[in-house]
Amino acid sequence: MAGFADILGSLVQSGMAGSGNNRLTSVLGSLLGGTGGKEGEGDLMSSLGGMFNQGGGLQGGGLGDMLGSLLSGLSGSQSSQGGLGGVIGDVLGNLGNNKSAISGLGALGGALIGGGRGAAKGAVGGGALALLASLAVSALKRGGQTPVQTPAALYEEPQQADLDNEAEILVQAMINAAKADGKLDKTEMQRILGKLDDDGLTDEEKQFFTSEAQAPLNLDAVIASAGGRPELAAQIYAASLLTIEVDTAAEQQYMQQLARGLALAPETVAYIEQSLVK
Repeated sequence: MAGFADILGSLVQSGMAGSGNNRLTSVLGSLLGGTGGKEGEGDLMSSLGGMFNQGGGLQGGGLGDMLGSLLSGLSGSQSSQGGLGGVIGDVLGNLGNNKSAISGLGALGGALIGGGRGAAKGAVGGGALALLASLAVSALKRGGQTPVQTPAALYEEPQQADLDNEAEILVQAMINAAKADGKLDKTEMQRILGKLDDDGLTDEEKQFFTSEAQAPLNLDAVIASAGGRPELAAQIYAASLLTIEVDTAAEQQYMQQLARGLALAPETVAYIEQSLVK
């Protein structure tokens, strides 16, 4: 069975949209630095990348413990002020002291900044899921929509099967969005396959990507995959937004149709776009 969380982690790192990594790094920098993406972000994120390049992992303490202490402290500080103002406060509030999600965010940050691989590989996809899940919950709250259930990535000890089920849906949504303007050609596919290969993904996982990439654009299938779950719908929208630049009429139309089909409130959509579009 393909490891869909691993595929998701690789696709996020591959920067399917030219500015996707910059947008995601900006959010992570603000989250890890607590600075709203301003002064201080670069130092912390550079240090994080450096630690991963030196072989640091999230197993057995070390970086994971450091991030856990840092983010738990920031979360407590934000919460104690009453009213979680802004995206970063909202995301931290959703994560609370969830060590699993926090460690995943650390792996994702290290991978984006320092090219982290190896021991961190399994956690990178989990970090992407945690970020998207927390962002989705915050967006729904702002839009007056109620999650049907808590996303798997926000459980303290999530089951891998549950993470992979949600990751598979998000991976399919990302690949479908990449086809919105017809630019997912052989060259782009080979670049992404190269990233999957570098990350040590299996032939089965690479074949899954190839099959999905070669399939026709199918917006209806992406919408149906949300299964009437607003929290999953919001994650699908956020993952799709990270995948494309939304700088063509075809992409703009795709995202508008996606939001309508997923029954996302305008306020929910605006919050996600405010968070991820720079």
